[in-house]
Amino acid sequence: MTRVIRISLVVLALAAPVWAEDWPGWRGPRGDGTSSEANVPVRWSATENVAWKVPIRGKGYSSPIVWGDRVFLTTCLEDQKNRVLLALDRRSGKGLWERVVLTAPLEKKNPLNSYASSTPATDGNHVWVTFLEFPNVQVVCYDVEGKEVWRRSPGKLYSIHGFCSSVLLYKDMVIVSADQDATGADRAYIVALDKATGKERWRIDRPNRVRSYCPPVIFQAAGKPQMVLSGSKCVASYDPDTGKQYWIIDGPTEQFVASLVFTDDVFMVTGGYPTLHILGIRPDGQGNVTSTHVLWHERKTPAYVPSPIAAGKSFFVVSDEGQTSCIEARTGKRVWQEKLGRHHRPSPVSAGGNLYFLDDDGATFVVKAAEKFELLARNALGEECNASPAVSRGQFFIRTVKNLYCIGPGEKGQTP
Repeated sequence: MTRVIRISLVVLALAAPVWAEDWPGWRGPRGDGTSSEANVPVRWSATENVAWKVPIRGKGYSSPIVWGDRVFLTTCLEDQKNRVLLALDRRSGKGLWERVVLTAPLEKKNPLNSYASSTPATDGNHVWVTFLEFPNVQVVCYDVEGKEVWRRSPGKLYSIHGFCSSVLLYKDMVIVSADQDATGADRAYIVALDKATGKERWRIDRPNRVRSYCPPVIFQAAGKPQMVLSGSKCVASYDPDTGKQYWIIDGPTEQFVASLVFTDDVFMVTGGYPTLHILGIRPDGQGNVTSTHVLWHERKTPAYVPSPIAAGKSFFVVSDEGQTSCIEARTGKRVWQEKLGRHHRPSPVSAGGNLYFLDDDGATFVVKAAEKFELLARNALGEECNASPAVSRGQFFIRTVKNLYCIGPGEKGQTP
């Protein structure tokens, strides 16, 4: 093998992971908003550095997911009462197929919610999606060509603010959370279904019976995989293989929306209703650890809806009102705080050493993931946004209320 060929192979091997990462579900491949890609755009506008832009029928606040050459997205055609799964070509945005997952009366919800708020998930062979056919949760599996494989209703869900339960994939299981205002024989629950058949594998009887909207997320922490979430008047960790509880922290309030993140051996929780909180939690507990494993607890500018993001040994959190903070993971020390957008619902993502904070007005603030605040760009699309973005193969996918944008370099032969 010649020296030139050897060098070329090394370069290709180093470059492949940078461009090859998919975005298979809510908050990406690790469930925490982080992308390992480096060659991602920093600057764009509604007309510059846009590979394509396509209108999306109906209304939905779910995030796009990306695998290979396909983008999947859900929406609701409210006039037809149809909940729909869409597949698009990631190179051009052209629609490949759409499936009506279910047709049912529109459930009661908060005006800030949608009837298609749950982000689907894919492993490249199948796509799993959840909707509410009130009062029954429906989990449906399709192959990537749009053929239905199975559907199951793991239980009911009652919530005055509507439905949002994004799918979590783990090994050969599909995990769905249903914290809710349950009474009598109804139960709040988390359920794991077999990916291939929809058969139930395990079920968690959740405490307190209070509505929350947090998808669980799985981290390797304290030497084992931990499935963690806040909600239902607690923060809890479970074994994702069996559903067995590892530890639980009471409160500190009733309801939660934001997902947990993890870095430097610390879990971070933000949010809550009727009171807002930020907590740092040690991961090595057993049983009730309310009095022993909360490292720090404060109430200064927490986020309620946007999930936080971790980088290095710091947590970064943007409040709904746009106050953005860098917090030292081990101590809770606030390193810096700056104002970004007018209002933020989407959760941030990270790539290439930068943090991307998308606000409700369609502006993305690009901030250095560092202990010194540095704003690199403010990229405005000029359209309302309620969905969190996706990152894949050097491109950003941003859903506005009317369109889906692919930001970044187009592939060879692609027409913007």
